[in-house]
Order: sequence, then structure tokens, then C-alpha cells
Amino acid sequence: CFLTGAAKLVVVIAIFLLTFYVISQVFEIKMDANLGHIFGNLPEAFSKILVYFLLKATKPPRYKCGISKACPEKHFAFKMSSGAANVVGPKICVEDNVLMSGVKNNVGRGINMALVNGKTGELLDTKFFDMWGGDVAPLIEFLKTIQDGTIVLMATYDDGATKLNEEARKLIAELGSTSIANLGFRDNWVFCGGKGIKTKSPFEQHIKNNKDTNKYEGWPEVVEMEGCIPQKQD
Repeated sequence: CFLTGAAKLVVVIAIFLLTFYVISQVFEIKMDANLGHIFGNLPEAFSKILVYFLLKATKPPRYKCGISKACPEKHFAFKMSSGAANVVGPKICVEDNVLMSGVKNNVGRGINMALVNGKTGELLDTKFFDMWGGDVAPLIEFLKTIQDGTIVLMATYDDGATKLNEEARKLIAELGSTSIANLGFRDNWVFCGGKGIKTKSPFEQHIKNNKDTNKYEGWPEVVEMEGCIPQKQD
């Protein structure tokens, strides 16, 4: 690989420069002013080059969305997190593109949802539905419009369950969720599923709101999740 080749090059240069330096010191080789200036600075210049390549060689690689390992071919990398209490909004990233976040100013209290094309990984839409002070009807209607083959990513912020009814929970369950049936007031939940999925999704995290274990007084800790979504094949 590139880093291995670079490391070998650094070693070769190091041996050459150190050998030259030792010989010049032992035999007191006389050089003209220009050459003396150039070669006299070689140890310092080399040390800077060496440090650079060592840092490059030891720095861990960065994968899409900051996930812990690279995804195989024909998979989309994703990483997402729920909101933190009612202060910091959720974040959804797919293929190194942040689709929803507080910085993008497109998240809100309730259930936050991003739709992604299952074949191309292209963002189709983002929405959030207030499940505390809002109405569940817009959420239900939106869920009914999702087309087969669409990747659906959801994350709660503040409270994502109070206004949920049986119909809404059923529609979300059909996307592959198992925890939606038990999602309660101020629970933290992240989920990645798809329209037309035949099995339950492996991508789901749920933490219950419990005053005895909550990290933020009235809210549990943030839940995070990452993974590789299989690309839809024709």
C-alpha cells in the first residue's frame, strides 16, 4: 500500500542521511558554503519529513460518516444519533452526507425522518413530526406515500411517542421496526429500515425513559448507531 511504500522510502532516506552525516563528522569532510548550508540542514529537514510520514502512517483511516470500519461494496455507510434531551437535535448521515442535524436546521421535536433512494443512496426527503404538541395524521399520511425500495431512517428528539397511535406504529413496524410498539414518552430511539422489507431490521436502538437511570434528568442518554445498508438490487 501507499503508506508501506512511503515508510520504506523514509527508512532508506534515513539510512542515507545518517550515514552521510556520520562520515562527514568522522572524516571532517570540507564542503563549500552553499553545500554546507544545504547538507547542514538535512537532519532538521529530514526530521520534519520523518514526523510527517510517521503521523500519516499511524493516523487511523477515516471512513464515511465517521463509522468504525469501511462498508463492503454495494452497501451504504450510515451513522445516526437521537436528540440529547430537548437541547441538541438528532443527526443522520448517509454516505458521508449529513442529511439532518441541528446545524442544518432541519430537525425538530418528535420523530425525525430521512428518506433515501435504496439504489443510488440519493436523499429523497427529510421531515420531522411533532409527537408532543402536533398531530399524528401528517405522519401517517407521509408514511403511506413512501415508495418500495426506499431506505427510511428515523430518530427521536425530546418526545417522539405521545401522539403515536396504533395505525402509525403499525406503519412504522412494516418498515422493519420492532421497538416502535413499545416506544414511550421521552424514550430515545433510532431506526433504519425500508419500505418493502421482508424481515425485521437489524438497525435499531431504543432506550427507555427512566428517572432512576436517565442521564439528563427527564431524558435518557443519547443513542447512536452505525452500519452498512445493503444497496437495493434490481
